[in-house]
Amino acid sequence: MIEVLVVDDDVRVADVNAAYVEKVPGFRVAGRAHSAAQALRLVEERPVDLVLLDHYLPDETGLAMVRSLRERGHQTDVIMVTAARDVATVQAAMRHGALQYLVKPFSYAGLRAKLDAYATLRRTLDGGGEAEQAEVDRIFGALSATPAPDLPKGHSPTTAELVRRALMAAEGPVSAQELAEDTGLSRQTAQRYLKLLERTGRVRLSLKYGDTGRPEHRYVWSSVL
Repeated sequence: MIEVLVVDDDVRVADVNAAYVEKVPGFRVAGRAHSAAQALRLVEERPVDLVLLDHYLPDETGLAMVRSLRERGHQTDVIMVTAARDVATVQAAMRHGALQYLVKPFSYAGLRAKLDAYATLRRTLDGGGEAEQAEVDRIFGALSATPAPDLPKGHSPTTAELVRRALMAAEGPVSAQELAEDTGLSRQTAQRYLKLLERTGRVRLSLKYGDTGRPEHRYVWSSVL
């Protein structure tokens, strides 16, 4: 389980965000804090994997709190969840090492997309070892929030998201058959969604030639988007 500390000066908002986190498979709320000092104390007492951090706190800003975390040697990951929309704050968050930035107000779906992407990133990094360029691209692209394409009639957004997540979690290009086995979809359904995502530019197609001379179509999520 990924342990999350929810930090927001508004008790009600913190409760809502915590409820959202608890609904996402693989995540658990380790605690709630309503000030930077309280959040730092909780992290000292019980290290967590991820902090959902508001910028506007009563004692200091969220960015100042991130600095304090790093000065104390905590490498806890941070996703900013805040109403601060000015570019200077967003840029400062990037420079201080925030992995993502979610602007209030947001929906459960919006937060879940960030958390799912974060979980994908953790799975990628947990593999360790050395990384070729394709792997580096996938690591840097893992937190990219790409909107779902406008789906033609007869296509399900849920299935499209399932395919997207499977591709992002894959270690390299996969075939329609491999994707079908990973997701539980039929090969025909997997192939249909792969072709759709390729047409929208979200998936790259490559050909792998075998002994038969007939190329196998293989697909990889495009981290460029």
